[in-house]
Amino acid sequence: MPGPIFDTHAHYTSRQFSADREAVLAGLPAQGVVGVCEQSTHSGTAAQALALARRYDWMVCAVGIHPESLIEEDAATRTVYGGDWRAELKAMEPLFADPKTVAVGECGLDHHWPIPAEEQYALFEAQIRLALELDKPIVVHDREAHAEVYELLKKYKPKGVLHCYSGSADDALWIARQGMLIGFGGSCTFKGAKRAVKAIQALGLANIVLETDCPYMAPEPVRGSRCDSGMIRHVGEFIAQHKGVSADEVFRITCQNAHILYGLK
Repeated sequence: MPGPIFDTHAHYTSRQFSADREAVLAGLPAQGVVGVCEQSTHSGTAAQALALARRYDWMVCAVGIHPESLIEEDAATRTVYGGDWRAELKAMEPLFADPKTVAVGECGLDHHWPIPAEEQYALFEAQIRLALELDKPIVVHDREAHAEVYELLKKYKPKGVLHCYSGSADDALWIARQGMLIGFGGSCTFKGAKRAVKAIQALGLANIVLETDCPYMAPEPVRGSRCDSGMIRHVGEFIAQHKGVSADEVFRITCQNAHILYGLK
């Protein structure tokens, strides 16, 4: 059995787990999973993520507003708050006081979808400032938005993790030197992920955490299936091959990194 596995980025509140969520989660410890950080994307999933984290000793959660929630028709950002993310973020404040809420996120910038640029920038900046105020790490989403994301990271220097890293090796190094961790999941195992491989080779294991983004981005050789935290074993083995170390060492060090990241014992 591989492990210890810590999945730093999961979405078990997704509808894709509606039919068997409890069974999937109950089966994770037997696959070597010792920790999961459930990510929220708006106030609706934040409440669900916290409820899920309270149910399992080995699960924690991040609370925040994803940039896509500004345009998603079924996100509470729109259905409850009419797009007023400031009011939504204010209403979410009590959730950050719960010890199971260990980070602000998932938040960031996304230029893949037609999300108003200025609005999502303001939303992301507000959540960075909130993370600093709360002294919590931030979980950063960066899709086709490197320049603006890096601008804010350099300005505020938050602690946290850059999830599903897709930038260059050189950028990974300065981000790590600034104190953030770099998250790698199933996408780094894809055949076209040459930049991710170069970043993995450039970074020390002390700068890396593992993730799934489940139910999305299942790694090779199970690409295309619904992902879950147990599949991280393929990611760990892939990184081990490119670092010239054992998979056990990858799992051990990245698990330690995750505990430090989220302030866990």
